[in-house]
Amino acid sequence: MSSIIPILLSVIAAALLVMLLMVLSGRKSNMQGGQKTPKAKNRNALIKDCTKKLAYDPRNINALTALGDLYYGEKNYEKALPLYASLFGMIKFHPEINPVTIPLRFGVCSYKQKKLDEALQGFAEALKNDSKNYEANLYMSRLMFEKKDFERALLCARRAAAVDPESTEAQKILGNSLYALKKYKECLPHLKKVIDVNPADKEALFYIASAMEDTGMADKALKIFMHLRSDPTFGAQSCIAAGTIHDKMRQSDKAVLDYEIALKLENILPETRLTIYYKLAQAYLAQQNIAKALQYLKQIQALTPSYKDVNALVSRYQELNQNSNLQSYLMAGTSEFVALCRKFVSAYYHDAFVKIEDIITNADSVDVLCSVETSRWEDTELFRFFRTTGAIGELYIRDFHSKMRDTKVDRGFCLTAGSYTSEAQKYVEGRPIDLLEKQKLITILKKVDMNH
Repeated sequence: MSSIIPILLSVIAAALLVMLLMVLSGRKSNMQGGQKTPKAKNRNALIKDCTKKLAYDPRNINALTALGDLYYGEKNYEKALPLYASLFGMIKFHPEINPVTIPLRFGVCSYKQKKLDEALQGFAEALKNDSKNYEANLYMSRLMFEKKDFERALLCARRAAAVDPESTEAQKILGNSLYALKKYKECLPHLKKVIDVNPADKEALFYIASAMEDTGMADKALKIFMHLRSDPTFGAQSCIAAGTIHDKMRQSDKAVLDYEIALKLENILPETRLTIYYKLAQAYLAQQNIAKALQYLKQIQALTPSYKDVNALVSRYQELNQNSNLQSYLMAGTSEFVALCRKFVSAYYHDAFVKIEDIITNADSVDVLCSVETSRWEDTELFRFFRTTGAIGELYIRDFHSKMRDTKVDRGFCLTAGSYTSEAQKYVEGRPIDLLEKQKLITILKKVDMNH
C-alpha cells in the first residue's frame, strides 16, 4: 500500500502540470489574438443583437439605448449621435425614456460634432427636467461662451460650481465669462483657482494677466505676459500686451523687443501682424528712429493701404526723414527744440543784430522774445513756435495777441508745421502779426545750422 502512494502522487502532479500548461497556452493564444476576449465577444454580440432589432424596428427604445450607451462610453460620438437623436425625438411620447440622460447625451454628441444648435436643444431639455444637473450646466456654459452669450454662460457655470465647487472646468468658464463681461476684479479669484490646480494653463494665465492690467496691476500683468511671449497660442497677444505696457512706461526699447519676439512666432494672423507692425513703428518713432519706423509703416501700406492713418504717417515721416531740423522741430526734446527756436530767430533776419531777451516754454509752444536792430529800424518782437502739424485756430492767435500787448512788443510771428484756420487768418488782418505756415517754416529751417 505504501508503494502505491508515491505513484499516485506522481500521477496527480503530472496531471496538474499538464493542466497548468494548457491554461498558459490558452492565455497566450488570447494575447496573440488567436481568440476574442469575453469582453470583445459581448460587445460584438450586443452590436449584432441591437442592429438586428433596429432593422426590424428602428424605434426600438431598448436597442437604441443599449447601442447608444455603448458608443457613448467609447466616446464614439459620431455613431452615438443618430441613436440619441432618435430617442430624443421620441421623448415626449415615451415616458420610459430618461428625460435628463438622453437629452444630455444627445446634446454632448451634437456638441462634439460641432452641431451647436442641436446641442443647445439637448442641454435645454435636460436642464428643464433637472436645473441643477452638473454636466448639463457645464456643457451649456461652454456652449453659451462659444456663442458669446456671456450672461447665460455665467449663470450655468455658477450652477455647475454650486454642485461641484472643486470643478476646475466650472471655475474656468466662470472666470472667462466674468472677464468677457468686463468684471475684471470678480474674474480673478476663479481663474486663480484654475491655476492652483493646473499652473500650466496658459489660457487662464493670459486672462489673469489681462484682468490685472485692467485693474491697475500692470507690473504684475507684465511679468505674466512676458512669461507667455513664446507660447504658440497666446504668445502674439502677450507680446502686444507687454509691448503696450512698456510703451506706457516710456520704455520703447523693451517694447521693440516685445514686438520683435512676436514677429518670430509661427502662424500669426494677418490682422495681428498688422497690429505688431503698427506698434513697432510707433515704438521706433518714440525713439526718433524714423527710418526704422518708415520700414514697418511701408510694410503695412503694402499689405493694407487703408490701415488706420498709415498713409498720412508715411507722408509725414518721409518728409521728416529728409529734413533733420523739421524732425527736431516736431520730435526733439524740449531743450533741443528751444535751441532750434533760438537759431531760427537769428536766421530769420539778414544783416541784423538780434538779441534774445527771454524764452518761455508753454504747454504747446515756445515763445522767444527778442530785440532786432538794423541800420534802418529797431523793434521788439515776439515769436511763438507751435509744435503741431494740425490747424491753429483763432483762439490761439487771440491768446498770442494778448501776450504781445502784455509784453508791449512791436510785432509778432506765429510759426507752425501745420496751417491756420480761415478765422485765425481773418483775425490778424490789420494787426502786427505774421502767420507763417509749414512751407515758410521749412524754408527757414533749411538755413539753420545746428552744428554751430
